Amino acid sequence: MRFQPLPFRCAGLVSLLALLPVSSLHAADWPRWRGPTRDGISTEAGWSHTWGATGPQVFWRAEVGTGCASFSVAGGLVYTMGNAQDTDTVFCFDAATGKTLWRHSYPQPLDPNLFEGGPGNTPTIDGQRIYTVSRHGLLLCLEEGRVVWSRHLVKDFGGKQPQWGYTGSPLILGDMMLLEAGGQGCSAIALDKNTGKLLWQAGDDPAGYASPIIVQPGDNPGIAYFNAVGLVVRTAREGRELWRFPWKTDYDVNAATPIPIGTDVFISSGYNHGAALVRPAGAGGNATAVWETKAMRNQINSSVHWEGHLYGFDESTLTCLEAATGKVKWTQRGLGKGSLMLADGRLVILAESGRLVIARPSPTAYSPLAEAQVLGKDRCWSVPVLAHGRIFAKNNLGQMVALNVRAP
Repeated sequence: MRFQPLPFRCAGLVSLLALLPVSSLHAADWPRWRGPTRDGISTEAGWSHTWGATGPQVFWRAEVGTGCASFSVAGGLVYTMGNAQDTDTVFCFDAATGKTLWRHSYPQPLDPNLFEGGPGNTPTIDGQRIYTVSRHGLLLCLEEGRVVWSRHLVKDFGGKQPQWGYTGSPLILGDMMLLEAGGQGCSAIALDKNTGKLLWQAGDDPAGYASPIIVQPGDNPGIAYFNAVGLVVRTAREGRELWRFPWKTDYDVNAATPIPIGTDVFISSGYNHGAALVRPAGAGGNATAVWETKAMRNQINSSVHWEGHLYGFDESTLTCLEAATGKVKWTQRGLGKGSLMLADGRLVILAESGRLVIARPSPTAYSPLAEAQVLGKDRCWSVPVLAHGRIFAKNNLGQMVALNVRAP
């Protein structure tokens, strides 16, 4: 079925306010994990953080089930995932009103293991289609709630599920979908995004928890996979290994998506390992570290790189590093194992306790501009998303909120 344009679906004063044009707002979609360029930075501008003592206006709330999936937003729609009663559900909401436009559910164990459980993958939007991966490896291509095709990373390709399940979000490149399966001969795989047909599989490395990203642009780009043994860069077309950088972490948890900085690549892991700026090697060789530090340990969520500095969570401490040297510029405690993104020269931070903070990304000092408790104090590990004048946030138990940050 086709849905009517957004203005004809809204109802009530809040919905009308949400759809009023705002001349100063430059809106931007957020169609995949970490945004359009997979770096945690939005081009949206003209939004407001001056919400006063009462906090930002709540447009709508929803219950989406347990999990750490974040949000994808495009075409007036917002997507996320959660688990309830051992069933995963992919949700499609009207971003303005919170109306559920469709949902797709399938059996999947909650599987809590030192955390709440549920899906950790963020849906990927590509045109009219949505791609998702369950913790146990079910890969779906959905269109308006119906299954276009499905594959299983373990059953179909011989992948090996990591201890805490699959959490990496697929990378769409042209007609290809690139992701990790882990295991003998299928560490990385590429599928035809239209049919699910296997195009290639390569490598024997066990899977990590990070999402693949382009780190060497070109006709045959280099794709970085931050797996259980380190950073491995492969060609997109055939999966040929270009270079690698060993980075073994306790419990094989490499979870933060790598960040290209010029021709170098920033990586970070928790469990007291730390971070490194990696310089690529020649074909088939090992890369080298420009610098290494234990002062930025991204255990769960990724940092952002902005104007020569890295902002992220060193375990439970918000930290700013100088990208060229790894030198610590400042630290700020009290936000727990939070998450962040950046838009219009401002950090959007969600503390582990559900507190939303807007701050300037200044290397001089931690510079908060506004804050408000927007969720209950249950643990929040899902990255907040700002798109089209709204901030979407949720906690691990699936309590979701859509907040108004449009300029008055």
